[in-house]
Amino acid sequence: MSKELAIRTNGLTKQFDRHVAVNNVDLEIRAGEVYGLIGPNGAGKTTLIRMLAAAEEPTTGEIYINGDRLLRDRSNPTLKRRLGYLPDDYPLYEELTVWDYLDYFARLYCLREPHRTQRLHEVLEIIQLGNKRNSVISTLSRGMKQRLSLARTIIHEPILLLLDEPVSGLDPIARMQFREIIKVLQEAGMTILISSHVLSDLAELCSFVGIMELGFLVESTSLQELYQRLSKQQIMISTLGKLEELLVELKNNPFVEEWEVMSTRNSVRVNFSGQQEDCAALLRSLILAEINVTDFHCSKEDLETIFLKLGHKQAN
Repeated sequence: MSKELAIRTNGLTKQFDRHVAVNNVDLEIRAGEVYGLIGPNGAGKTTLIRMLAAAEEPTTGEIYINGDRLLRDRSNPTLKRRLGYLPDDYPLYEELTVWDYLDYFARLYCLREPHRTQRLHEVLEIIQLGNKRNSVISTLSRGMKQRLSLARTIIHEPILLLLDEPVSGLDPIARMQFREIIKVLQEAGMTILISSHVLSDLAELCSFVGIMELGFLVESTSLQELYQRLSKQQIMISTLGKLEELLVELKNNPFVEEWEVMSTRNSVRVNFSGQQEDCAALLRSLILAEINVTDFHCSKEDLETIFLKLGHKQAN
């Protein structure tokens, strides 16, 4: 069994009565990775994460954490102590202060003094709430409360973090702060599995992604490979001249697959199969043809577009 894999599952399946929530999932996540799990509501993401956190018993299949078999019985308590699990919308004890809340969970995890106090200071610094240590939780913003939930999840220094929709309902600034904390935790050596509907956040954080659909893991690959295979290159072109003259030139280029005339005046979005040098050659040909180009912008389809395309293929 490879110790380089933080998570490995074999034929992992969970069935509720007649509904199969997770269907024969073989998942591999390398140690130290940030792995993004995406999919529509009801795809099985939460059920999969709950099984990995030993909060749900698989119907069939096996789970290995760092090479050791994970069971829900009392046979491997040390392995469970390596896990940090943050469910979606985890409740807080609103009447406690930030310090007392974290100290309570540190005691539950049997952290002894002086290490316990030292760890509380470390975690408060990581989540950027040191100045709120004596504040009552009910007075905190939603973003602060979510960071506090994360602090509770890492207080016992787990090596594997399982985060289910951790940025749900947060504003852009709070999401940015949360992303920065995730990066710090990865740099500290943690393996992180994170599910989210905010795909722009996952694209920035993750090196690998898994896509779930109707309980199946339909994709599990590096983000780079997914972009190379499924992300089309697009070019936005605007002109001061007649749009027809631009379209004639586009028809003559072998790398132009299709285009869409935009609602903004004299602009076209082009799907382009060539490389960077081919983009440069297209621009050069437009200038030589005396097309008055005012904008020529190359981009790749983002993770959200890829996900929507994959979902459409599955539906058909």
